[in-house]
Amino acid sequence: MSRTPLTATALTATALAVAGLTACSAEEPLSTPGPEVSGGAVGPDEAVTGDLSVLQVQLEYPLDGVHEEGEDARLFLGIANSGPTDDVLVDVTGPFADAVDGDGGEFAIPVAANDNVYVGAEGAPTITLTGLEESLRSSQSIPVTFVFEQAGEVTIDAMVAAEGQDPTPPFDFPDPAEDPTP
Repeated sequence: MSRTPLTATALTATALAVAGLTACSAEEPLSTPGPEVSGGAVGPDEAVTGDLSVLQVQLEYPLDGVHEEGEDARLFLGIANSGPTDDVLVDVTGPFADAVDGDGGEFAIPVAANDNVYVGAEGAPTITLTGLEESLRSSQSIPVTFVFEQAGEVTIDAMVAAEGQDPTPPFDFPDPAEDPTP
């Protein structure tokens, strides 16, 4: 019986294990930040200033699977103001005809100091992008620029939400005053 092949195999395995441990300890992968991975998150976050950030920006999922050129799309996002100064979102621009707030008046969404605003949430301000200049499917994006009165502006790629992530309207209960039963 020859022991040479077993010894050679054992030495080779030991050498590979030591090389693997050396490679792992040479650079700790968790402590070295890499590039941000596209996708995964619902929408991107971007700091406008040290105190003001635009968070989780996304376009609603189109019911038929695609926002066709010329259609409108609701925009959903959060605005976090951790600073001591109030600000106002005064304009939203991009590859669409116009951005319209839900009140139908002059475009202005106040962002109080040390507070958050959730655009598109129930009871919160809304923004609709009218007249999209290109068709968009889920996970495609368009650049949207948010202009703030104090903080300035920031441009973010607003992704179209994936199916099942669209905020749906709550169930509409019948009006009790119109109930036919006595």
